Amino acid sequence: MNNPTPIRLAALRAAMQQHGIAAVLVPSADPHLSEYLPAHWAAREWLSGFTGSAGTLIVSRDQAGLWTDSRYFSQAEQQLASSGISLMKLRVPHTPEHLEWLQQHLHEGDVLAVAGDSVAVTTRRQIERRLADSGATVRTDLDLPGAIWADRPALPQAPVVEHELAWACIPRADKLARLRKAMHRLGATHHLLSSLDDIAWLTNLRGSDVECNPVFLAHLLVQVEQRATLFVGRAKLGDALVAKLAADGIAIADYASITSTLQELGAADRLLLDSGRVVSAIAAAIPSSVTRIEAANPSTAFKAVKSAAELDHIRDVMRRDGAALVRGFRRLEQRLAAGMTVTELDVDTLLHEERSAQPGWVGESFATIAGYQANGALPHYRATPESHSTLQPKGLLLIDSGGQYLGGTTDITRVLALGETTAEHRRDATLVLKGMIGLSRARFPKGASGPQLDALARAPLWASGMDYGHGTGHGVGYFLNVHEGPQSIRPPVAGGALVALEPGMISSIEPGLYKPGRHGIRHENLAVVVEADRTEFGEFLAFETLTMCPFDRRALEPGLLNPEERAWLDDYHASVRAALSPLLDDADLEWLHRHCAPL
Repeated sequence: MNNPTPIRLAALRAAMQQHGIAAVLVPSADPHLSEYLPAHWAAREWLSGFTGSAGTLIVSRDQAGLWTDSRYFSQAEQQLASSGISLMKLRVPHTPEHLEWLQQHLHEGDVLAVAGDSVAVTTRRQIERRLADSGATVRTDLDLPGAIWADRPALPQAPVVEHELAWACIPRADKLARLRKAMHRLGATHHLLSSLDDIAWLTNLRGSDVECNPVFLAHLLVQVEQRATLFVGRAKLGDALVAKLAADGIAIADYASITSTLQELGAADRLLLDSGRVVSAIAAAIPSSVTRIEAANPSTAFKAVKSAAELDHIRDVMRRDGAALVRGFRRLEQRLAAGMTVTELDVDTLLHEERSAQPGWVGESFATIAGYQANGALPHYRATPESHSTLQPKGLLLIDSGGQYLGGTTDITRVLALGETTAEHRRDATLVLKGMIGLSRARFPKGASGPQLDALARAPLWASGMDYGHGTGHGVGYFLNVHEGPQSIRPPVAGGALVALEPGMISSIEPGLYKPGRHGIRHENLAVVVEADRTEFGEFLAFETLTMCPFDRRALEPGLLNPEERAWLDDYHASVRAALSPLLDDADLEWLHRHCAPL
């Protein structure tokens, strides 16, 4: 198939010349600054052919570059071949980051265009500051990729449904009342939200406008008085749901009318907005007479801390999800032992079959990653009908998968030994597991943040001169986005916010190791922060592991584990066996007991 990217770049450059534009910036973003995008806003993917979820494209008159991080280097090299776009590797020495590149290549009088519906207010300001010295300016009123995208997909129109209180646990009226108290403390009369997970959580509504994320396209304007307006496609909501929302003080308005409503605000109004989560095109509609209060959405911190009732549902979901994985892994082993042809695509199918049979299952929480041998070294690898591997009874298979359930969201990675493994395989898998155990066992003082703990997961790899290029942990939503803030466990970043870990916050713990062309290792559990104890030095917190599924000990070298690590692994497997045994029988139960036996 001919690569369409050069033709699309030529069309874009023709539009640039028509409008006097020196360069176009195409981020991976939509009007809600989502991590995963509806196809309508996947302009960067459409232009470049690069399908990774993180990347920034810049096209100038005579050059084009795609910036992405180490998770996607191999994938981007393949997908950008013969495209006319250079891969720019983030955080690699001597490679300028994209704003630095713009500073170097734009000059006095040059104009940079970026669509205002895909750039946050804070990001636009940052771009303008960086380009000020060069004399270049920024336009956000031109969507040049959109102008040349003749067959651009329509906006999604999936229905919006209620997340019933039996699962949601907290009435939306109570959530809105808590939000209004925060607004009152900040002196706000109105609060604008565009982030889809905040809106879904506050309203106890869910949708499917974004693949694998149970959210829907909407904006929300909350008044400190008992009124709020949800800007959403009216056809997505049934009449009964509209009436229930009205009873809770939420009116419905057309999705596109958010800007005209904002234009009606007056000098007496004080609008709270998170400038990092509202796009420039929406903020431009706010009259200059309105006082802006720029601060994080209070709901982001609220929803990060799961309630006791939510955690009860999550623990139950983890048991059912773990049982589904045991059945899927056992069937996979059975097929390989019988000499059947099994591909990476079949792994996805098996897990889908088992998860979808569970009560309360809604869908996958992200596209399954099943990477055999060298494919496992691509952290965000995705097998396709056109490009995938057939499994053999040897080596390692990395499986990263998750489910969306009415009672929670799961995300788990396991590495399976399909047969004979090498000493290097087992050493690498064990070193990564030692890092996971080290962080999982950690005790830390109240107020500690993820960046302060990140090194605990890397220490065993560092001791052997190895590392991995991604963060160690991300927050996880409650039947919401599988990646959720504000907390994260990652290396410290200069100027980055340090968000304290609080009891009730859920995080992944997922160290890894990737050797291109050979194999990849990642072990991942979800864990919730819990209170540990109080000493003369203050309060201390710890992690409770939520994920319930055995590790494949055949991929490990037990001699590399110290007594404390061996005890942790045996205790974890004893907990998994106790939790999952009532849900399994016959061959599945036997498989569980075999894989949960003490070292």
